[in-house]
Amino acid sequence: MSATDRSATDRAATDPSATDRSAAGRSSADRSVAARAYQPALRPGVLIGPPLLRGPRTVHLIKHPVSGAAFEVGPKEHFVISRLDGTRNLDDVVSEYAARFRRRLPEEQWTRLLGLLGTRGLLAGSPDPEPPEPPPARTGTFWKGSRRTVTDAHRTTGRLHRLLRPLLRPWAQLPLTAAVLVMMVAVFADPAALLDGTLDLLTRPLVLIPFAVFLWFSVCLHELAHGIAARHYGGVVTEIGLRWRFPAMMMYCTVDNYLFLPGLRAKLVVAAAGAYVNLVLLLPFTLWWALLDPSDPNRPPLTGMLFVGIAQALSNLVPLPPLDGYRILGHALGTANLALETRTYLALRRRGREAVAAYPRRARRLYTSYALTAAALVLLAAAGSCTTVVLLLL
Repeated sequence: MSATDRSATDRAATDPSATDRSAAGRSSADRSVAARAYQPALRPGVLIGPPLLRGPRTVHLIKHPVSGAAFEVGPKEHFVISRLDGTRNLDDVVSEYAARFRRRLPEEQWTRLLGLLGTRGLLAGSPDPEPPEPPPARTGTFWKGSRRTVTDAHRTTGRLHRLLRPLLRPWAQLPLTAAVLVMMVAVFADPAALLDGTLDLLTRPLVLIPFAVFLWFSVCLHELAHGIAARHYGGVVTEIGLRWRFPAMMMYCTVDNYLFLPGLRAKLVVAAAGAYVNLVLLLPFTLWWALLDPSDPNRPPLTGMLFVGIAQALSNLVPLPPLDGYRILGHALGTANLALETRTYLALRRRGREAVAAYPRRARRLYTSYALTAAALVLLAAAGSCTTVVLLLL
């Protein structure tokens, strides 16, 4: 043994802490090597949503396929998570991360992100969590609540989708869409006849009551249309039931992974499916209306029925919460909670420009524009309602 080796051995013998530090250093180095060589993969079925503007930030939603738990991550975390396919290690991700963001991904951030994903059970090999307990069949009181009416909503909408699948193809949808457009143009071509027909409808209870029942069933089919359209694009329907606020009662249909449907088109179609079905259901009345002689006494109330039905369907496309048009606008703009974030932005804006300095230019323009649009729509709806009432009274 050389003098140097004996000196090192003597130091280790006289200073046990030096041995501990050496062992700790080797252990830390081993862990670093293992972390760099690890090729993690997301567990099958993890859902990752598109970018959404939420306030001043851009976020992505990530959802567990079993527990249903969801959380938000930023663009950089999403970039890393989207590359966890079991074939990349830290060095691979670091090089791609540097090319995308022009900065190096710290090893500590890599380790911390993997720890978060592992804790939430989102990595392959993680133990399965307990599935969520089904919601109670009924909630609320006599005055306000909901009741689930279908035991397996996903299977029920799946059967309806298989039955109606031929009608969802372009050869059927294109003529139906054209017929709906022609119907609206023909009905609204004579505004005076619309007012006269609506007044005539309101004065005929024997016609108005059956038509009101038809509209109620039309709303029920409106909700089922959302579920069937979601199934067409791979969505999961979790609940179908009745929701009431005394004395009104309406059907509802809940799509569990609606925000994770592939592509913008799928989300827009699902959101607009209900109003579209309401319009399609009016086509038989339109055919009857078109075949009647203009002097026929049945034509005015039928005109009123078409006007009310079309107005009811189109009102769902107004971009105000909680209507379908609000969801359509949110998807088209790539935003989350547009109305709530607009209110938050306006409250901060009153404090001065410095309070909203963190908002990017696109967010400032978008929230300001939506605030003006929403105010204009509310005023327009109020003015239109008052004008209609006055004209009917006159």
